[in-house]
Amino acid sequence: RGIEAGHIFQLGTKYSKAMGATYTNEAGEENPLYMGCYGVGVSRLAQAAVEQSYDKDGIIWSPAIAPYHAIITVPNISDAKQMDAAETLYQQLWQAGVETLLDDRDERAGVKFKDADLIGIPYRIVTGRSLKQGKVEVAVRATHQSQELPLDQVASTIKQWLDAALR
Repeated sequence: RGIEAGHIFQLGTKYSKAMGATYTNEAGEENPLYMGCYGVGVSRLAQAAVEQSYDKDGIIWSPAIAPYHAIITVPNISDAKQMDAAETLYQQLWQAGVETLLDDRDERAGVKFKDADLIGIPYRIVTGRSLKQGKVEVAVRATHQSQELPLDQVASTIKQWLDAALR
């Protein structure tokens, strides 16, 4: 079983003759180069990554090719503290170089969690119940493991995880 992610195109001498691109052989004769090229299909690479990394809940993007690194989910957008924390984290993460989405849709928390899993963003941050203790829940999409982190440690921790994943 395989996934075609690219092609090799044999061009022959058509373009080398037109450009006057030649080489000199052992006998001292100039001949046109034999050319070829390799094409990689970017959309095919994304398809191949998804086919190799998913579970029953959706895509599991590798941080190296994920469309975003983190998603901040606000369970209750009418709670000013949750929104303030989310917007602050959003700015901090972007400043740290962590490409981040902010899910501030007026939807139930469960819908937002399912959508975050479906699209496969590597790290999910939830400004929910633990905010009363100055913490947020941070979940890793690939393992579904979560932990609570103090607000002031979220950006640096995710940046550290991201850096480690990209090595």
